[in-house]
Amino acid sequence: MVYADWGDPQRTLAVVKGLVRAPLKEVLATLSAALADLVPHEALVMLTGDCPKSANWGYGDVELTGDVTTAELATLATHVDVGKPWWGQASLAGAARPVLAVASAPPGSAGALLAVVVSAEGAPGPEVLALVQQLWDLATGRVVELLPGAMPVDMAAPWIARSERARAVADVTDAHAATLTALLGVLRSRTLPDDAARRTATDVAVAALVELRATDEDAQLPPEESLQDAFGRLTDMLSLLSRHGDVALEYSAPGSPQRLIPSDIARAARTTARGTVLTMLEQGGVERIRVSWDAEDAELRTVIRDDGPGTLAAEALAVHRLTDRVGALGGTLTVDAVPAWGTIVTVRLPLAAPDVPGSDPLGDLHPRELDVLRHLVHGHRNRAIADALHISEHTVKFHVGRILRKLDVRSRGEAAALARAAGFPPGVSLTQ
Repeated sequence: MVYADWGDPQRTLAVVKGLVRAPLKEVLATLSAALADLVPHEALVMLTGDCPKSANWGYGDVELTGDVTTAELATLATHVDVGKPWWGQASLAGAARPVLAVASAPPGSAGALLAVVVSAEGAPGPEVLALVQQLWDLATGRVVELLPGAMPVDMAAPWIARSERARAVADVTDAHAATLTALLGVLRSRTLPDDAARRTATDVAVAALVELRATDEDAQLPPEESLQDAFGRLTDMLSLLSRHGDVALEYSAPGSPQRLIPSDIARAARTTARGTVLTMLEQGGVERIRVSWDAEDAELRTVIRDDGPGTLAAEALAVHRLTDRVGALGGTLTVDAVPAWGTIVTVRLPLAAPDVPGSDPLGDLHPRELDVLRHLVHGHRNRAIADALHISEHTVKFHVGRILRKLDVRSRGEAAALARAAGFPPGVSLTQ
């Protein structure tokens, strides 16, 4: 349906009727069909603050929608105002793509963003932009209508606000705190002459500006990082705090340096480590801090030990929102302080994000998880799945772990049996 066809009341009402009656799982599919000729596209991706199960929904090209991250959508959301469509290049699924983005926040909604990954060249005209905005307002209203009582909006603390926006604010705050700590270390130094102190302070400020620019680049990181690269970014992040201060920072690099871990987990581990080090420095009497990483099958463990007074309380870490950030990812943070011996802070982050169980667990699986489940049904092992889907074995383990939790089963065999019983994938018998 091209734009001229929207002048036909019958066809327009048919589209509207389809949207306002669509089941929850078919809202994006219905909207995609309505936009097919109006705005030719490869995929639709939605970021919502209303659904307590998942903030990121997608429809269309499975490879594309499966790789779009919530962080990418949250970054895009900063350019889009409610009711004002946005057109331009945006990074989605790790690449710059032409995107039409619209945002809507009807009464009772925490707000939702739609990213239309377009396949045609040239920006849509203003009349098309206005029409897409109206259709998205209808679609968002339908989503809100179908999610009553899932979680009160005023109590939901939507994922986009709780995780992405709060994380970004906390990270920038900690970056500024680290810069100020480094500058104070230079100014208090008794070994640097005045001229050298001024030059050094300038170097610290320039390094901080470089790090702030690199913070924007974090959103462009691939879905996975090697442990070696992730830990290297951590040591670079902390280098300001020890370069000209009186506290020695020591590092214990992780084993299996080429192992891949989710970038979101690596970033959370880095920022948590920096916040912990800052908190330890604030208590005074610290001469040495040791930071170590260790990745096990299901978790990334960070251990930070100081030789300070041993009086650090867990509440002190709340200043940098560390407990909140770790808890939002399903991790744990423990503080073991022994007077006169120092403090040990241990952070454990799961290498798979927690999920909220639903009444239809198979329906809660994302497209990439369904791809992996399809291979599990056929009895394929991790290496074969990785080769078929062009991903690493660790990523396969990541998806298998999420599948087992979402389906509430204990083994790959149970997951395969449940999928067959649900008729997935079509054509596979229960006795296969």
